[in-house]
Amino acid sequence: MQIFQVDAFTSELFKGNPAAVMVLDQWLDDALMQHIAMENNLSETAFVVQRADKSGWDIRWFTPSHEVSFCGHATLASAHILHTEYQAERPIQFFGKVGALQVDLHEPHDRSPSYLLDFPVIAHTPIDALPKEIAASFAATPLAVFKTYENYFVVLENEDAVRTFEPDLGALAKLGTDGVIITTQGDDVDFVSRYFVPGSGIDEDPVTGSIHTTLVPYWAQKLGKNTLAAHQASARGGNLSCRLVGDRVHIVGNATTYLRGNLFLEA
Repeated sequence: MQIFQVDAFTSELFKGNPAAVMVLDQWLDDALMQHIAMENNLSETAFVVQRADKSGWDIRWFTPSHEVSFCGHATLASAHILHTEYQAERPIQFFGKVGALQVDLHEPHDRSPSYLLDFPVIAHTPIDALPKEIAASFAATPLAVFKTYENYFVVLENEDAVRTFEPDLGALAKLGTDGVIITTQGDDVDFVSRYFVPGSGIDEDPVTGSIHTTLVPYWAQKLGKNTLAAHQASARGGNLSCRLVGDRVHIVGNATTYLRGNLFLEA
C-alpha cells in the first residue's frame, strides 16, 4: 500500500509543511487510518478515494490524535500526488467535510509545480475576550479577537510581536482541538501569521492553508484589496499568494515530493 510525503507551500525540501498522502481504492477502517496518522507523526495525513462516478475525490484528514474537518496543506499535497503520480484529470475536485475543494495546476515544474487552491471562506465573528488560557500568553492587549468554528483569531500590533510570540503551550492545550491564530500587517508582505494547536498534538503548524480562508477575508477588508501576499512565520516558514473571490479564497502554493514508500499492513 503506497504512501507519499510532500512538503507543501514550498518549492524546497525541508521547508513548508510536510503531509503524508495515501490514495486508496476504498476507505480503510477509521481506527486504522488514525493509527497510520499517529505512526506518521506529521501534523496531517490525508486519505483520498476516487468517487464511483469519477466526478472527483473524497478526502479525509487525520492528525496524530484525531480526524479534522479541513486541512489546506494536506489537500495541496494530495493534489500534487494525484497530478504527479496518478496523472489525475484537472482540475482536481475534492469533497471534504467543509464542502467542495478544487485544486488546479498553476505553473508546471518537473520537481515542484505550483497549484491554485479554491477553498470556501471560513467565517469569523468578534468576541469580547479571550479564554484565560490564551489571554495569559499575551504581554500586550490584542488589537482585535475573533472566533471561527474551531480557532481563536488574534490580531497583534506589529510583525515583531507575531515573530517573538511565545505561548504557554500547556495552557493552550487545555482548549482541546481549538487552535490559536495570531496575525498582523506585514513589513514586506500584506500580512503575517502563526498558528498553534497543541491540543491536537501540533505545537506550531509550519504553514496552514486552512487558516488563510479566514485571514484573507479579514485582511482584504482591512487593506482594501483582494489580492494579498502572506507569510506564515514559523521556523520552516512559507509564502502564500492569496486572492478573495466572492465567498471563495484562492491560494497559490508550490509542493515537492519528499518520500515515496510502501506500508506493510496485516490483511
